[in-house]
Amino acid sequence: MIRPVRRSFYDPTSAPGQGWLWEWENDTGSWTQYDTEVGIAIQTARDRQQPWLDLAPLGFCYLVDLQGMTQINRQTQRQRRIQRRSDVAYPLVSGPVPRNGGGGSGPTGPCSCQQCMLVFSVKQSTVRSSTHKLGHRPSKPQSKPPSPKSATLGRGQLRSSPARSAYSKTLPHGLSISRNQVFPGVCLVRCQCVTSMWFPLCFSVPTVPVKNLSGNSPVHPALAGITGILMSAAGFPVCLTRPPKLVLHPPPVSKRDIKPVPGLGHCCRKTTKKQARKGKTTEEVVKQYLQKVRIAPEENCTICMEALGGASGYKGGDFIGRLAQCGHQYHLQCLVAMYNNGNKDGSLQCPTCKTIYGVKTGNQPPGKMEYHVIPHSLPGHHDCKTIRIIYNVLPGIQGPEHPNQGKPFTARGFPRHCYLPDSEKGRKVLRLLLTAWDRRLVFSVGTSSTTGELDTVIWNEVHHKTEFGSNLTGHGYPDPSHLDNVLDELKAQGITEEEEQ
Repeated sequence: MIRPVRRSFYDPTSAPGQGWLWEWENDTGSWTQYDTEVGIAIQTARDRQQPWLDLAPLGFCYLVDLQGMTQINRQTQRQRRIQRRSDVAYPLVSGPVPRNGGGGSGPTGPCSCQQCMLVFSVKQSTVRSSTHKLGHRPSKPQSKPPSPKSATLGRGQLRSSPARSAYSKTLPHGLSISRNQVFPGVCLVRCQCVTSMWFPLCFSVPTVPVKNLSGNSPVHPALAGITGILMSAAGFPVCLTRPPKLVLHPPPVSKRDIKPVPGLGHCCRKTTKKQARKGKTTEEVVKQYLQKVRIAPEENCTICMEALGGASGYKGGDFIGRLAQCGHQYHLQCLVAMYNNGNKDGSLQCPTCKTIYGVKTGNQPPGKMEYHVIPHSLPGHHDCKTIRIIYNVLPGIQGPEHPNQGKPFTARGFPRHCYLPDSEKGRKVLRLLLTAWDRRLVFSVGTSSTTGELDTVIWNEVHHKTEFGSNLTGHGYPDPSHLDNVLDELKAQGITEEEEQ
């Protein structure tokens, strides 16, 4: 099969023109380059100092957070890191740019696949409409169309046009728009590129967010991005809409309106440096959770990968122990080595099933946790007020429980404001978060997954909502499963309601 190819030309100020490549981190930890059009859109948003970019107009269900340098899946809320990398800039060309960019008009014609037929029809529509100027008005006066805010499309209201005919022939899944077809409850939207033309606003018409779109003033389609340019050039309808607003914080609250959380007296908790534990040796700590195994099973130790019947891969000795609660078996010396590489807090966690023995604590630096009720409701929780949690951790020097003892660590983004609904389950989550705070498990010192910074304060696998009135970043409301997810994450840290009782 022969397919057409083409050479593309880009503005010198665009991402390829300046030599910038935008990439996202895949599942293997390596970096994958975005399509050129997507990279141009991301670079343009960055140049305009936009905090985020919605890729939905380009056909992708992702939100790009340009401050946190992450890509967020709007359906699963999964986050991936992104990066910008310098590369060789595209060479400059002189003279007129060729008009024929390919797209399926070679000697063999376009193939019969849906994508090629769509490209071919767009090209033909563009050629037919190239003689008309943007915003050209017909000589014959026409009646004023109904308001797009209130009008709906009735029988026989849709005007016929060559552009619409080409569009209806290339709709996916064999869909078409008939002159006499009824679309109940479908709003009308005015096409920005062909004046006096009206189309039904439905799933087949892309919605293109435009920043700083105000009033009813005309907006050139180029402001809507690459998708708007391509669609409007072919005579397709493009709906320009305002992007959703990011609401990180609640409205201002006076001190007299701030109330304590019902059932919890004090409104502040502080943590200090870890106190050294005395008395037991490492082997004594590990042995208290083990039962001695006299006959070794014919299997390998999952820590050193040596046979349980032989010596440990770390030290001599053939003592084999079975963890009392979960029953998994290991070399004693393997468990001792694992314990010494951890926080050495008197607790032990099974490396196979993650069952925790003892009370697990973390390496959270000293800080302060405040919590109170404010008289505002979260999206999805309009029947109750809101619990606001304020974490504050200061930078300092790493201790013996941290990755790089003696080196300084940073604390970015503090104080951090987080939100819970003031409901029964929300207060339950808060009580368990207080326990996690006391055990120094809310934060840790390590490498930031968003910025890549080393030796900084990071979240410790217990997710918090830091976006008050929206959910554009995945860290806000509404999120019906958030409280249950936090309870599961706290359980994985050994913190449960049964333990508190």
